[in-house]
Amino acid sequence: MLLHYLQIWEKLPHLKAVVQYKGCLQEKRTNLYTWEEFMELGKDIPDAYLDDVINLQKPNQCCVLIYTSGTTGNPKGVMLSHDNITWTAGQASEAGEMIPPEIQQEIIVSYLPLSHIAAQIYDLWTGIKWGEHVYFANPDALKGTLVDTLREAQPTSHMGVPRIWEKMMERIKEASAQAGIVRRKMLSLAMSASFERNRTPARNGELKPFLTTIADFLVLSKVRKTLGFSRCHKYFSGAAPISTETLEFFLGLNITLYEAYGMSETTGPHFMSGPHTYRFQCCGKAVPGCQVRLLNKDIDGNGEICFWGRNVFMGYLNMEDKTKEAFDEEGWLHSGDIGKMDADDFLQVTGRIKELIITAGGENVPPILIEDAVKRKLPIVSQAVLIGDRRKFLSMFLTIKSTVDPDTLEPTNNLTLEAIRYCQNVGSEALTVSEIVGQKDQAVYRAIQDGIDKVNKEATSNAQRIQKWKILPKDFSIAGGEMGPTMKLKRHSIFKKYREEVEEFYKV
Repeated sequence: MLLHYLQIWEKLPHLKAVVQYKGCLQEKRTNLYTWEEFMELGKDIPDAYLDDVINLQKPNQCCVLIYTSGTTGNPKGVMLSHDNITWTAGQASEAGEMIPPEIQQEIIVSYLPLSHIAAQIYDLWTGIKWGEHVYFANPDALKGTLVDTLREAQPTSHMGVPRIWEKMMERIKEASAQAGIVRRKMLSLAMSASFERNRTPARNGELKPFLTTIADFLVLSKVRKTLGFSRCHKYFSGAAPISTETLEFFLGLNITLYEAYGMSETTGPHFMSGPHTYRFQCCGKAVPGCQVRLLNKDIDGNGEICFWGRNVFMGYLNMEDKTKEAFDEEGWLHSGDIGKMDADDFLQVTGRIKELIITAGGENVPPILIEDAVKRKLPIVSQAVLIGDRRKFLSMFLTIKSTVDPDTLEPTNNLTLEAIRYCQNVGSEALTVSEIVGQKDQAVYRAIQDGIDKVNKEATSNAQRIQKWKILPKDFSIAGGEMGPTMKLKRHSIFKKYREEVEEFYKV
């Protein structure tokens, strides 16, 4: 990596210095330091000078730049002020019921890129605010070593992006598939009892049923221990939509995933769930001090989510026109997301305006709800992407659950154990994705069509039914360009990459 910097150094006029974290320098150069040399640079600077620098900082000055992932266009530099950061860190951590160290030492694990707003707020700033003990995972955390760090750290609180929770779910399912029939049955019964109980939480003073308590102690606590969650009492999910299947699965493990919702432009969470502000499939309530407005609501109460508060950003770096576009005349920040609020002010995000499909017949179709339904009906499906904007009917791309290369994070051709079991149950002997796609495995294709038919039966109108679908030869990945750094789908990249396949759906 250092060699790459040396080769292009002359092309980077604003680069002040490069610090090599480990090892010895291969060559000596001005402004090229080892970590030890870098740490010595400030040794002779008096504290009074540092105090002067600190005192020059103002609450309304830019503290950090967060670049959007570019899922709907080129990345933009989100300018967050010192006030944005400090205020949000305080309010959001209280909303998430983080505990002060004098009462209990909070322990968390940092594994996301620190350039992402979720890691900035959750891992860094709330850690500083509340004196949290932060473990930094290895660089290959997302390649499978995250669980090892969780077991070592034993976090009291954990924030996971949806894809992390999904991977944990798949790992547990695969382990269960390899277990004996007795252990598999015990896990199934314990999870069923836990799920039913957690879907109807106990009222004040009501004790949990004896069977649920025993099942948790004998079975579920051991599963949580293998994940590193023996001491964890708060589990958060954010940065992307999470499927109903994943939420229900973890309820079965007696793990309630508290959803949070916000943007880089709102310094992270504007809405948060927590132990006392939880409702299934909702993102909780607005963080105290944050305001929300739903614009242009339809008959079901769905409208564009707009934000106001001290957490709202300063603007985009060197993009005054984009900044003006983000706000309306009254100063409300428009999210581009669609949601609805219930009578108790719990928010449910139901779609995104730029992702909203408007058919040729003029009907608005939120893709996330249909995609989620497909994945619930078809456990062999990893990703489902709805297509049909300005088209006569809806179609869909599907990917099959496959194992992941631990070194590259690239999906392989081999099916996961869950996918293999699905194939066996429908009468197929396929072990790879290419066997299903290349040979158009009739048993699997028939089963998938049956699942699509079931989803179509639940559709609110004919326009919301899936008419055609196609299995892609490989699952999505960050390296493949179909996902962002937090494993959120980049729809415009998918449609561009598979443009020919999209057009094939609509040939006369």
